[in-house]
Amino acid sequence: MTKWLRPLLGTSIWLLASASSLAQQFPDKPITLICAFPPGASADAGLRALAQGASKHLGQPVIIENRPGVAGTLAASALMQVKPDGYTLAQVTNTLMRQPFIGKTPYDAAKDFSYVIGVTAFEFGLAIRADAPWQSLDDVIAYAKKNPGKLSYGTSGIGTAQHQVMHRIGELKGIEWVHAPFKGQAPAMTDLQGGHIHLLSDTSAWAPFVDSGKFRLLAVYGATRLKRWPSAPTLKELGYDIVESVPWGIVGPTGMDPKIVKVLNEAFRKAMDEPVFLTAIEMLGQEPRYMSSDEYRKYMHGRIPIERQVVDKYNLRQP
Repeated sequence: MTKWLRPLLGTSIWLLASASSLAQQFPDKPITLICAFPPGASADAGLRALAQGASKHLGQPVIIENRPGVAGTLAASALMQVKPDGYTLAQVTNTLMRQPFIGKTPYDAAKDFSYVIGVTAFEFGLAIRADAPWQSLDDVIAYAKKNPGKLSYGTSGIGTAQHQVMHRIGELKGIEWVHAPFKGQAPAMTDLQGGHIHLLSDTSAWAPFVDSGKFRLLAVYGATRLKRWPSAPTLKELGYDIVESVPWGIVGPTGMDPKIVKVLNEAFRKAMDEPVFLTAIEMLGQEPRYMSSDEYRKYMHGRIPIERQVVDKYNLRQP
């Protein structure tokens, strides 16, 4: 072995040993988990319950930081500014892969993330005030056809799944209604309560209002009816070729040590069995949908061509 190669080899061995030692010590300080949605949203409630369980298994606090915006991708964008050491993570949905086709993003969806775990899926539905004159989605469509531009619906943002669904229904039925994008679910629900919008297309954050009788659930978007609200039909049952539920999970910046990813995956997987998490998602009509790091990466990368097609088909690209 040449003399100049020996120090290089020694340095490489030292770096590998140091990385292994750091992975074994991880975590030795609090972890920040960035929530992609505002405080009080259904995504926030589920994530906080998960973080509580994960803190127990990691031996360090998992601190939630809310960064809503850009259809739920602002949280992931924040990872472009942090070290890949496992101490800053973000909640993501399929929108992570869709947004680059809608507008400019600071990240490359295929290259810039380490996938930690797939957790569950957001369930969606269309809600109205209980005192609204429409008893069914058919009633809403009939009114919208007779009154172009008079009906407004709220969502959590342009390009979100809940926006896509309403856009598609409008195209299929040839109706014109007004989209009111909000920065989160709470202001959208407030405006529905106040009569400032007529419909709310969103995740199951409307659950307590439906349960209390303030809102009426006209339809759900998943493949089957939700166990908690069995009287609400699916869009498929109503004759629409639309099925939409959005898995969500946790990612970190690209370049994370696989050993650290494994530690995080195991802690969050155990947290998914904790009563605090199971109770939280049950209240939202969700069920655990665990995906390993590799499974979640493959799933998300597989969404890239699908999301491109959706954006092109429904003309969601922004100028």
